[in-house]
Amino acid sequence: MAEDRTAEGRAADAHAPVPTIDRAELAERLRGPSPPALFEVLPRGYWRKHHLPGALNAPPDEAVAVITAAVPDRHAEIVVYCWDVDCPMSGRAARALTALGYTNVREYPGGKADWADAGLQMERPAR
Repeated sequence: MAEDRTAEGRAADAHAPVPTIDRAELAERLRGPSPPALFEVLPRGYWRKHHLPGALNAPPDEAVAVITAAVPDRHAEIVVYCWDVDCPMSGRAARALTALGYTNVREYPGGKADWADAGLQMERPAR
């Protein structure tokens, strides 16, 4: 059966739930031998201040282009996050990637706030 790519199908995808990852599992995956590709979906200034270890910046207006260029393998493990559970940008990016055929995308809904509240390490880019 062909995949539904009608306007109605794309609209449904835009609101579909996104698989998530919690802080404990993300921390474990980041320490492992094959960490996921991790992207902060916030404007560059937020990423420059500090970000989760190994995260690349994918500003909201460029997120899909940045992530697809960095991770062309549509089966690679990708995790996206933004500020906190009320921030919609990482969920939007995850749904857009899934609609493009990426099969292993998850959102860390707690984001930077949850990570920092737990006292976990943050990185700052070299100046």
